[in-house]
Amino acid sequence: MTADVSESPRLEVRDATPRDFAQILALNAESVHFLSPLDLPRLGHLHAQAAYHRVIDGENGIAAFLLAFRENTDYDSPNYRWFVGHAQKFLYIDRVVVAAGERGCGLGARLYADIIAFAAAAGVAQLACEFDLQPPNPASAKFHARFGFREAGRQWLRGGSKQVSLQVRDVDGAQSGIIASRKSGENK
Repeated sequence: MTADVSESPRLEVRDATPRDFAQILALNAESVHFLSPLDLPRLGHLHAQAAYHRVIDGENGIAAFLLAFRENTDYDSPNYRWFVGHAQKFLYIDRVVVAAGERGCGLGARLYADIIAFAAAAGVAQLACEFDLQPPNPASAKFHARFGFREAGRQWLRGGSKQVSLQVRDVDGAQSGIIASRKSGENK
């Protein structure tokens, strides 16, 4: 199943609203093995803190969403906090979720193109995110490599049962204070 994401009006990226929260929570639950769980109060708090929280509507409701935060936000994610300690100015992609029935149709790419444009317009030097190394998430690794992300560090979470690759991508070639690559043996 392929879709021309640039031509389909149903694939318009729009700002998320509280009316979308039930569907966003359902999508998050579908992919919770790669994400942290969300409930309504937590989603409300994150939405209020987010610099970017957008969705794509599909035929059966919300088909995808992306949630991202600027530096100096009241967010307790250990991955976000890693970037706070290593960067001065960034936009952290906390989660991007595409409905199971919509995967492979370019919705994640559409959201990433939109957030890259958003970051450039906001003068943000780098996008930041992470994906799982243990347990492995090769689809996310491939997707992020396609968008020019590179590893800036690694960290273990959940008592050593989960390892993530902390990734960065320059926006419009701007420079920032994030380290360019992980030093051998560094585990912050």
